[in-house]
Amino acid sequence: MPVLIAVVTLVGALCTLNLVLTLGVVKRLREHTEMLGSVQGGPVRLEVGQEVGEFHTSTTLGEPLMRDLLSGPVLFGFFSPTCEPCQDKLPRFVAYARHEPGGRSSVIATVVGDADAAAGFVAELSRVAHVVVEDPDGAMGTALGIRAFPSVLRAEREADGRLVVVDDDVALGSPTSLTA
Repeated sequence: MPVLIAVVTLVGALCTLNLVLTLGVVKRLREHTEMLGSVQGGPVRLEVGQEVGEFHTSTTLGEPLMRDLLSGPVLFGFFSPTCEPCQDKLPRFVAYARHEPGGRSSVIATVVGDADAAAGFVAELSRVAHVVVEDPDGAMGTALGIRAFPSVLRAEREADGRLVVVDDDVALGSPTSLTA
């Protein structure tokens, strides 16, 4: 009988310790969630109806690229070579962009990262888009408020001439559904 009491007491002590440690982990997770929320804060890209900010950059071919030079609807794609979902989404973006009504002139793809690492992305995207390679705090990403990859947006000119986002999460369908 004394052995049974000792075992039950030990199990009770272990359960109490487990409860205290679990509560400590939950408290710490809440603190980290708050810290991450304050660092990331806000949306990961411009939302529908928001105006695209000013930008002045050049494409990988040396063509000047400015907000004021864009006229009709524009499809913007943002990718990073270090992002695995970007590698999965890139072929769908290329297939989708191939069917854009304005062709290559209405598609701008931005690859964020080192130029050497971005070479594969640039080669794929250059066939269907004007391509920009920039740092994480580059002109294109800043103008469209991009903080997550991959991001695909569509912007159009309003009647007052402002370039605003009309779709902040373009669904990239299969090429066969695009031609129908």
